[in-house]
Amino acid sequence: MSTDNVCKLLAEKYPEDFARWLITVESPVKVLKTELSIEPIRADSVTFLQTKNRILHIEFQTLTKSTPPIPLRMLDYFVRLVRQYDVPITQVVIFLQEINNEIAFTEEYINEMTSHRYRVIRMWEQDSTMFLNNPALLPLAPLTRTDSPEQLLSQVAQSVAKIPSRESRQEIAAYTEILAGLKFEKDLIRRFLSEDIMRESVIYQDIEQKGEEKGKLLLCMLLLKKRFGNLESFIVEKVEVLPVEKLETLCVALFDISEIDDLIAWLEENGTP
Repeated sequence: MSTDNVCKLLAEKYPEDFARWLITVESPVKVLKTELSIEPIRADSVTFLQTKNRILHIEFQTLTKSTPPIPLRMLDYFVRLVRQYDVPITQVVIFLQEINNEIAFTEEYINEMTSHRYRVIRMWEQDSTMFLNNPALLPLAPLTRTDSPEQLLSQVAQSVAKIPSRESRQEIAAYTEILAGLKFEKDLIRRFLSEDIMRESVIYQDIEQKGEEKGKLLLCMLLLKKRFGNLESFIVEKVEVLPVEKLETLCVALFDISEIDDLIAWLEENGTP
């Protein structure tokens, strides 16, 4: 899953939190479809949120190059949204990864006949406090301003560990790890996020205390389901017959395995002959 799409998923799963952050509204918020009238335009990283009397258009960017260029695309979206919904529009481009390109500092489309303004948020300039205190925005916290990467990642891990729901904690942890990869090296992420989150989870504590093989298998299956969804039966069977030490190794290996083919190859190499 791309980092842009992780952000889109978060915005559409927690629309009220993103609306409160970007336009300070308390009214009910609903997600609009990303297809607009006239000719279709690429909307992979775009989210449209509708409040009582306004539409919030969020565009997530890791790169500055796009076709058409970002300023013109924002004007294009604006015109289409006004024609279709006829309400005030707030447009925000959120740059996730620190870059020096002038597009990341451009908030207006200008030509000789017209101009159009929109907002730009550069995550590397944002204070981390709000993001650390809101689970919906927490995956963005590693991208915020910091003088100490280790301290920031430690704070992020502590915030993730405080999420009461086990399912939500695992989900937010996964999103956070993906977005942290835009800014930090894998080893640093693993040292602070993966290890801390695992040790704070109820499942991990149960495993450490009981040392049960069944518990280790459960942990592996939960991680696999979170990463790949429902697995084919032959894969489940290969995991179920792994010895305890291999289950532990697989749990660690899953932080680097992102494709189902790589998982199958790992099981072929490490499974019981």
